[in-house]
Amino acid sequence: MSVQLTTAPDPARSGVGAVTVSTWRVGTPARQRAAAEAVSRVWRGRAWPDAGLLSYSVAIGEDGDTLLNYAQWSGAEVYERFAAASRDERVAEIDAAVPGIERVGLGRYERHRSLPRTPGDERVAGCVAIIEVEFEADAEGASRGEGREGREGWVEAVLDALATDPAPAPGLISAHFHLGTDGTRALNYAEWESAAAYDDALSAPGDGVGSPTEKWRRVLTYPGMRHNAVSRYTPAISLSAG
Repeated sequence: MSVQLTTAPDPARSGVGAVTVSTWRVGTPARQRAAAEAVSRVWRGRAWPDAGLLSYSVAIGEDGDTLLNYAQWSGAEVYERFAAASRDERVAEIDAAVPGIERVGLGRYERHRSLPRTPGDERVAGCVAIIEVEFEADAEGASRGEGREGREGWVEAVLDALATDPAPAPGLISAHFHLGTDGTRALNYAEWESAAAYDDALSAPGDGVGSPTEKWRRVLTYPGMRHNAVSRYTPAISLSAG
C-alpha cells in the first residue's frame, strides 16, 4: 500500500477502535520541524505497514519543544502487531536523522464521544488543544478498567456546558473525547480555527474557554478529578494508506 499525506487527521472518522497518543521532546523549533519532516520522509519511503493503521499524525507544539503523535487504529491488536514488526526500523531511521528525541510515554485510548463540526463547516483547524484529565483510581481499580463512570460523567458535563453556553467560543470547530484504557485518564482533542481564536476564548469572561456558568464550574470541579493539563499544537502532517 502507498502512503497518502495530508495535514491533519479526522478525529471522528469511522472504524477507529483504538487511539494511541504520545509526546516527543526534541528541544528547539528547528528540531521540531526536522523531526516532523523526518517522520514524513521515513513513512512515505516505505509501504504502509498495516491496513488496520488508519492514520498517523504529527502536530508541532507551541512550546517550541514537543511533538504530538496521534494514531488511529482499527483495534488495539493492530498496534501490537505494528509495534512488534514495523516500529523499530522506522524509529531508528528517524533517530538517525534527528538524534536525541525523548519519547515521553504512550497513552492508549478509545474515542468515546464527539462534539462534531457543524454541517457545512469547512474550516481547517489551525490549532489543536489537547486537554488531558486524570481521575482518582487505585492501581487495582485502574487495572480492571474502573473509573469509567466518572470519566464518562465528566465528558457529559463538558458537552452539556458547551451546549448551554450563552456565549460559545466561535473559534471552536470540534471536540473529541477519548477514555484511557488504564481506567484513570480522559483526553479531549479539540480543533480550533487558530491559536488566536483559542486565545480570544481564554480572554473572555470565565475560567478557561467557557462562560462563567454553573455548568462550566461543575466541569472544572468535577468529583474525582485529580489533575488536568492543556497543551497546544499546530497540525503538521497526517499519513494514511493511499
